Amino acid sequence: MSQAHQTGLTQREDEPASAELTDRETGGTVDLPVLEGTMGPAVIDIRSLYAGTGKFSYDPGYTSTGSCKSNITYIDGEQGVLLHRGYPIDELAAYSDFLEVAYLLLHGELPNAGEKNGFVDTITHHTMVHEQINYLYRGFRRDSHPMAVMIGVVGALAAFYHDTTDIEDPKQRMIASHRLIAKMPTFAAMAYKYNIGQPFVYPRNDLTYAENFLHMMFAVPCEDYQINPIHARAMDRILILHADHEQNASTSTVRLAGSSGANPYACIAAGIATLWGPAHGGANEAVLQMLEEIGTVDQIPAFIARAKDKDDSFRLMGFGHRVYKNYDPRATVLRETCHEVLDDLGISDELLRIAMELERIALEDEYFVERKLYPNVDFYSGLILQALGIPTRIFTVIFALARTVGWVAQWNEMIGDPEQKIGRPRQLYTGPAQRPFLPLRERP
Repeated sequence: MSQAHQTGLTQREDEPASAELTDRETGGTVDLPVLEGTMGPAVIDIRSLYAGTGKFSYDPGYTSTGSCKSNITYIDGEQGVLLHRGYPIDELAAYSDFLEVAYLLLHGELPNAGEKNGFVDTITHHTMVHEQINYLYRGFRRDSHPMAVMIGVVGALAAFYHDTTDIEDPKQRMIASHRLIAKMPTFAAMAYKYNIGQPFVYPRNDLTYAENFLHMMFAVPCEDYQINPIHARAMDRILILHADHEQNASTSTVRLAGSSGANPYACIAAGIATLWGPAHGGANEAVLQMLEEIGTVDQIPAFIARAKDKDDSFRLMGFGHRVYKNYDPRATVLRETCHEVLDDLGISDELLRIAMELERIALEDEYFVERKLYPNVDFYSGLILQALGIPTRIFTVIFALARTVGWVAQWNEMIGDPEQKIGRPRQLYTGPAQRPFLPLRERP
């Protein structure tokens, strides 16, 4: 590495709100402001870095880079803290419901009784979709992955709702947000019904958000579908716990797409596409695949040994978290919910016995405890969804359904941010230096 690339960062004692970056080759310095948030680490504002040094920062995966200012969600992975607008996630899951959390994320405060009733009424009466969208589903193969269908259908909404594509109009942005939150359960249930060849079930205005989704998923024209309140509450909690999670890959994608001025439906479709990746939204599906691979309870010791072997590529899915270095606060809530659902259904099949034994080991085994490899939200959500009879292919669709609320809240915040610019990351170029073009006959 050349001397010019060796830089040191020091804090100036006389100016605690700034940091000084020194180029060791030239001796030149650049003063960088230090910005303080409400909670969490301060950030060094490097917007003047290139102008002052002629160099960019390098941060693959943006693991040490703040891309925006946001007042929606706060995470402290070391302490296992997740706050939405300042409210702890466990309190929201215990005392609130999904649409109340949706209002909070969108508007910044919990609603009073009148505001909540109005919001619920608005969402409820937007759950139906344009009848022509039914024919759009027929363009997909029956065995298409439901996430592929969701990307196509949500992206197509801009062709149906021209009245909400002016992103400079706050009223249009909010109507688009309401439509997306309201229609996503309908789209998700339709993707499932189309996949299995059953007729679409229309939404009902007399049901709650979670009840309506379960009804559209499992009702058939031949008989009434009885909604189990324990199951509806479990689904509501899953939606709450997946509603937003700060600047993750899919949320960052929504913001990046939105920074170009793209319409909200295209931005959310981009978020769905990113969420589809197995490293992001497919983790709870991977948990079920792992349980199937283990096969029986008596095989668990062998797989635990493999998980502890650093030379073995096998990993226990659903344990530990990239952000949370402590217990995932969402998992605490879902663990209780998981056991409520399993007790209600009286399910004791082999996969669930494997899961419960893995949970016991992870909470007691010194290897897992020392490394804080606790069961995470994906571990429990996968078990709950399987117990409710939801196929693994729909798991990520439900994640997208829940995260839509966070996406539209983050998108609205970004559009209204006067500091927001079109996203344009830079790069460290490692290709050939400039060279002359050779005619074909002269090339070796």
